[in-house]
Amino acid sequence: KSNYIPYLTLPCDLSDHLYVAFTKTTNAKGKVSNEEAGEGEVLLSNQPRKREPSFLRALLTTFGPYFLIGSFYKLIQDLLSFVNPQLLSILIQFVSNRSAPAWWGFLVAGLMFGCSIIQTLILHQHFQYVFVTGIRLRAGITGVIYRKALVITNSAKRSSTLGEIVNLMSVDAQRFTDLVNFLNMLWSAPMQIILAIYFLWQNLGPSVLAGVALMILLIPLNGAIAMKTRAFQVEQMGYKDSRIKLMSEILSGIKVLKLYAWELSFSQMIEKIRQGELQVLRKMAFLNAVSTFTWFSAPFLVSLITFAVYVSVDDKNILDAQKAFVSLSLFNILKFPLNALPQVISILTQTSVSLKRIQHFLNHEELDPQRLEMRIGFFSAHASQLTLDSWFSLLPTSLNLQVPKGSLVAIVGPVGCGKTSLISALLGEMEKLEGKVAVKGSVAYVPQQAWIQNATLQDNVLFGQPMDQKRYQGILEACALLTDLDVLPGGDQTEIGEKGINLSGGQRQRVSLARAVYSDADIFLLDDPLSAVDSHVAKHIFDHVIGPGGVLGGKTRILVTHGVSFLSQADLIIVLGDGRVSEAGSFSALLQQEGAFAEFLRNYVPDDDNFQEEDSATGISLYTNAICLRIPLSLVSYGLLSHLLLTAISAFLALQVKLSVFWAYAKAVGLCISVTVCFLYTCQSAAAIGANIWLSDWTNEPVINGTQSNTSLRLGVYAALGILQGIFVMMSSFTLAIGGIQAARTLHNNLLANKMHSPQFFYDTTPSGRILNRFSKDIYVIDEVIPPTILMLLGTFFNSASTLVVIMSSTPLFVVVILPLAGLYIFVQRFYAATSRQLKRLESVSRSPIYSHFSETVTGASVIRAYRRSQDFMAISDAKVDANQKSCYPNIISNRWLGIRVEFVGNCVVFFAALFAVIGRQSLNPGLVGLSVSYALQVTLSLNWMVRMASDLENNIVAVERVREYSETKTEAPWVIEGSRPPPDWPHQGEVEFVNYSVRYREGLELVLKNLSLRVKGGEKVGIVGRTGAGKSSMTLCLFRILEAAQGEILIDGVNIASIGLHDLRSMLTIIPQDPVLFSGTLRMNLDPFGKYSDEEMWQALELSSLHKFVGSQPQGLDFECSEGGENLSVGQRQLVCLARALLRKSRILVLDEATAAIDLETDGLIQATIRSQFEGCTVLTIAHRLNTIMDYTRVLVLDKGTIAEFDSPTNLIMARGIFYGMAKDAGLA
Repeated sequence: KSNYIPYLTLPCDLSDHLYVAFTKTTNAKGKVSNEEAGEGEVLLSNQPRKREPSFLRALLTTFGPYFLIGSFYKLIQDLLSFVNPQLLSILIQFVSNRSAPAWWGFLVAGLMFGCSIIQTLILHQHFQYVFVTGIRLRAGITGVIYRKALVITNSAKRSSTLGEIVNLMSVDAQRFTDLVNFLNMLWSAPMQIILAIYFLWQNLGPSVLAGVALMILLIPLNGAIAMKTRAFQVEQMGYKDSRIKLMSEILSGIKVLKLYAWELSFSQMIEKIRQGELQVLRKMAFLNAVSTFTWFSAPFLVSLITFAVYVSVDDKNILDAQKAFVSLSLFNILKFPLNALPQVISILTQTSVSLKRIQHFLNHEELDPQRLEMRIGFFSAHASQLTLDSWFSLLPTSLNLQVPKGSLVAIVGPVGCGKTSLISALLGEMEKLEGKVAVKGSVAYVPQQAWIQNATLQDNVLFGQPMDQKRYQGILEACALLTDLDVLPGGDQTEIGEKGINLSGGQRQRVSLARAVYSDADIFLLDDPLSAVDSHVAKHIFDHVIGPGGVLGGKTRILVTHGVSFLSQADLIIVLGDGRVSEAGSFSALLQQEGAFAEFLRNYVPDDDNFQEEDSATGISLYTNAICLRIPLSLVSYGLLSHLLLTAISAFLALQVKLSVFWAYAKAVGLCISVTVCFLYTCQSAAAIGANIWLSDWTNEPVINGTQSNTSLRLGVYAALGILQGIFVMMSSFTLAIGGIQAARTLHNNLLANKMHSPQFFYDTTPSGRILNRFSKDIYVIDEVIPPTILMLLGTFFNSASTLVVIMSSTPLFVVVILPLAGLYIFVQRFYAATSRQLKRLESVSRSPIYSHFSETVTGASVIRAYRRSQDFMAISDAKVDANQKSCYPNIISNRWLGIRVEFVGNCVVFFAALFAVIGRQSLNPGLVGLSVSYALQVTLSLNWMVRMASDLENNIVAVERVREYSETKTEAPWVIEGSRPPPDWPHQGEVEFVNYSVRYREGLELVLKNLSLRVKGGEKVGIVGRTGAGKSSMTLCLFRILEAAQGEILIDGVNIASIGLHDLRSMLTIIPQDPVLFSGTLRMNLDPFGKYSDEEMWQALELSSLHKFVGSQPQGLDFECSEGGENLSVGQRQLVCLARALLRKSRILVLDEATAAIDLETDGLIQATIRSQFEGCTVLTIAHRLNTIMDYTRVLVLDKGTIAEFDSPTNLIMARGIFYGMAKDAGLA
């Protein structure tokens, strides 16, 4: 399937296979029909539940057989590893026996070499099978989770946040891959231990039991350490999750934090969490130091106790070279299984947690396929009672609704009355308690908050449909997108960033609408698509798309709307209140009923004449120069370029990690600590060599009368040297741990401080995922990966060095082969490091699209289901997983390549040590031969690990570089300038003056505002209007210095705002921004993160913003928990929370940025009334979409292409019959 990957089935087959295997275990009868199995789409919910399906069983049936082949190779390799100690024993006998023929020695050396080579080849064959199983497992699990995420119910989706589901895919699936590599140790370790003990018994008799007893005693100690570490890990994961969650919210709401000057409060929250995290890390590091000590000292203590018991039990027991060094090499074999067992067990416990989490997710309820009846006839919802779930205060209760084919139905009602819930019900996204919902024909859906894919604009509109150029152009024109295409750098081929970042809100909504129109469905569910666009655009879209004369005329359309002006053209109007239909009928019928709706209309629409069809020609002529881009062009072109360039550059800048990065890390650790660690390691190696030379000397002690003298002295010195070695190891790992945590703290603090001071354009041009990656992945590497890697690297380096020293001192001839072997080794190491680094980069570059596509899918699941595109999206996801497998597989192969070559070098060391021992046997004693060959037998492992650790360190130290890169980006002006702080009561009048003011978004771009000069007196109310892209939002951003002046200045009460600190400025102004941003936490924290205001003040603000009823009805009151992004409040309610924030601050200058676009007219009226009464003496600047809100303002400023077109009172402007008159006429106000 993939041309060069022999062993891999594509993930789609794996995932389908696994999904079927999983669902088979669900089915009470245990059968799955062929048709279903082929699809891999067996839904879990429609089968009789006898027992929970077992994910583990599904995994075993899918991946078990292939894995067992690897286990068979492992068995052979384990048995072979016991051959070399036996050969060593023969070699020592040969050296002791001067009369033995020379060929005998050469034969033994040759056999040692041959045996090692076979062992190497078989071991890597085993690894190959195991690792391939691992990556197949990961692909399979990823696919299953993806398939499940497309069918879970909304209540299930709420029980786990998006982050948690992505974690299942990234972290938990990876755990399985890690486990598979070690899984064979479960049976292999006990087998190795038993065999080693058997051979030791033959060598030293019952004294071995003393050593074994010590090993058994160490197991509970290691177990206890592992358990404790596990507990700390869980605690630390908790801290990390909450830190990342908060960080991701900060990044998505960074603009709001800047506008409100809240950065300080939020960075303190992060620092507090980080403090706890580092505390846990410190405890873990100390535990690790203890476990390193036991790990290092265990083999030594075991051999010490065994030898001590052996020589003490009986004077006749002689410790000669053969016994001592053969036993030592057997103890070295024992070292690995003993240490691996506790590790395997801890990985097993971690994976069992992951298994439970995945199992729990896969057992979530799914949307019932029978929830919607597809039928011929009309579209209806018979007395169907629909529920959201108990989080929401207003739910649709019993509804009876029939919609004739081809009609336009408008649904209106106040915020939170269940309009969106009704649309969800018609899509089958809600839980149905009783009754039925039937839909005839295919459905297209436009959600309230547009869902845009990270693809080209054209792909977003086509959404998988074949291209029909003529129809496509017609739809773009109807949806008012043609002018936007002129502005976008690549036209309709422009790459749109994640979540549609480089489109304005209105553009996103229009693209979403164009997608629906292009799908040519039978039924259109439109959830308030007109609120995000200007009134004249809304009119254009209604006339050309939704209305009776539009593209969709003759289709069934259900339109949720807040716009009163279109209601007269609807065939049926449904008024919802508290989840019930309070009134329904045609426009004229409802007006005659004299109900709530009629009264509402009279209040908000001054004359009925406005409802007559206008001549739509004015709408068009006005429109032609309309929609260009609010987010500046630069950003979009940057979005496109950055998407293509940055991906390419960051992937392939084969940045040989510069020494400067290592130096930077050493400085962060502390130079003093760095030197100390190296010194301690040197001491430890010296002690180890000393102990072994002493042992070799002891074994050569002459035997008098069948006993050796000075046994106790020999033992004492041997013990002292060994214990000294352990102490050095412990001290060095302690020191390194302290240094590592020091570095982690410094690097994170610098990163956080810089990001909080970064200017807004940095966030506009950098994908938030990339910044978040620095805080999650890179900080994790600095915290938990680099210190142990350095520890291992130093350990293996000193180990290998001491081996060479020992072999050279015992057989000086060895110097001859050292250079060629070292040359080969270094070549292999450099070659591997370069390749592995590129493969790792490729792998991580191909991995992030999997997760970003997944989170995109989860967010847009309802849209994907509405358009019936689930299968296509699965195929896209599988293709992305596939691309990732293509870079994982070469990575595995490169590891095998390295392993075989490095082990070959190690095997050569063994061969030459044995060979030179045979050649120089006349001048050598058995003790030295034993010493040098038993050291050589260990070197293979050390060399192998050294290469891996070196290239791991080289790959991981990149994290330090990436964190440093983002800690040194350009920052905005200082928050507070001590020398020039404004007076405490500033601004007391609220007078704003622009003097010859120009601004651009970034260096080298066009000016967005050109030479503005105007003066707003204190207490004036000024409305700002203009086409999209005229510079309305930019003007408000300048007041807050989110954009800095290119020339000219802004004076507030005579103070030049460029001369004071940003926090002094921003905390004195108030804005109600366009997108209401809430953070997860209590409502109290969302209103007042610094804790400045009393509860009474907060309740008063809530009352004025008409939220007190809702908050009062919540049991927790002000401590009501807002979920991530305020998801558990409706968009309108979130906007009201922003109003409450403004009421609390009560500053002299208030800026409203289209704040009421998402609210029904009644709530809008409330807000306007509140602002008029509460901000009576204040200066108010409003960017208006709905002109009726600013008709009573003092003056109106009309902007056009960044300059002032008109500036006068509304009455005068209407009489002047200029631009403003045209807009007012469109909105039915003139």
